[in-house]
Amino acid sequence: MRNQSLPSWGRFPRSSAEVVPLHWAADARIPFGKPVLGYGLGRSYGDSCQNDGGVLLPTRGLDRFLALDEEHGLLTCEAGVSLGEILRLVVPRGFFLPVVPGTKEVTVGGAIANDVHGKNHHRLGTFGTQVESFELLRSTGERLVCSLQENPDLFAATVGGLGLTGLVLRATLRLRRIVASTIDAETLAIRDLAEFFAISRESDENFEYTVAWIDCLAAGNRLGRGILHRGNHADEPGALTPPPFAGQLTVPIELPVSPLNRLTLSAFNAVYYGKNRLSAGRHFLEPNPFFFPLDSVSHWNRIYGLDGFFQFQSAVPSDAAQATTRTMLTAIAASGQGSFLAVLKNFGQASSPGLLSFPRPGTTLALDFPNRGEPTRKLFRELHAMVRDAGGRIYPAKDALMPAEQFQTQYAGVLDAFRSRMDPAFSSSLWRRVMDG
Repeated sequence: MRNQSLPSWGRFPRSSAEVVPLHWAADARIPFGKPVLGYGLGRSYGDSCQNDGGVLLPTRGLDRFLALDEEHGLLTCEAGVSLGEILRLVVPRGFFLPVVPGTKEVTVGGAIANDVHGKNHHRLGTFGTQVESFELLRSTGERLVCSLQENPDLFAATVGGLGLTGLVLRATLRLRRIVASTIDAETLAIRDLAEFFAISRESDENFEYTVAWIDCLAAGNRLGRGILHRGNHADEPGALTPPPFAGQLTVPIELPVSPLNRLTLSAFNAVYYGKNRLSAGRHFLEPNPFFFPLDSVSHWNRIYGLDGFFQFQSAVPSDAAQATTRTMLTAIAASGQGSFLAVLKNFGQASSPGLLSFPRPGTTLALDFPNRGEPTRKLFRELHAMVRDAGGRIYPAKDALMPAEQFQTQYAGVLDAFRSRMDPAFSSSLWRRVMDG
């Protein structure tokens, strides 16, 4: 074991842990003496993938495909396989993952631990709803197969359980059939927040995938203006081309200071809105530009500078969604700390099998903010309070600043059940911050 810093995607907080890479599932063991946590590709934004002072178990060495049942659309692979690697294998064979997040650079184990969601939550729910089963290694040495039928309590605790119930070694996932890799997509310009909510129901009824980019610095009668992206899998047979592994561009170094400020963000947002408004309409897009646009720029997180960045993602109940979203966007615009990565989407009614799963019926807003120190923390305190007052939730996988009381309140009804199923050897910086700090 050696001490090493494996960062989160937001590059905050910085932490150090002993690192024990895993290479073979059959040889995997849980070290004792310090808190343990699995680590995939580090795409959690805050401290949910950090274990300061403990032990991290990188799982990328567990990267083997084990079985593909094309008749029934089932794939079995080890937990360190990335979603991108799965798509490279299955798309040419006429399959796609039913649920994908905004990046394909996520391991299967990480997707389960954070119960990731995508643009089609209103249709299919979370990633966890498409998991047939997985094998879980406990610190006792037990290797348990978990599904809705077998060890269902551990299945429910592990899906969205932040990696705290043990180490997922392998999983069997359901796939969906496609006849072409392209997405029949449509882009619409949205004048303001009211228009987003006015057309959302029609979009969700007619399109499997929907999400809106929002200009979070727009204020007044332009508050909430943006671009709505929606689409369905193409229904005419065509090419089956998987998304490429590497991005076309890269940020080669971590910038000492972030160039993102009110001036540059205002300029970017105006150009992005104007460009997409002019090109609005129907397009046939490959998976990368539709599902994973940021994957085209490798290491894009480095643009936020040495101090890193924070992501804020909330889920607010439907009855409070429009008013609370308006209040949050007003506060963000007034602060001048806008985000060029601002997305707005309605979640559906589909429930996740995971006890700590984040999505809930309502609306989710997600934004990235350069770490400006106290001004950024002050803004987050205001946003957290708005979400709390509306009875909403903050996404633990994206969080670095949520108050402990807020985490405990948003999961009050399930925390006792979850804690009873945790593995006592496993912990994380996030868990200690929100539960033990």
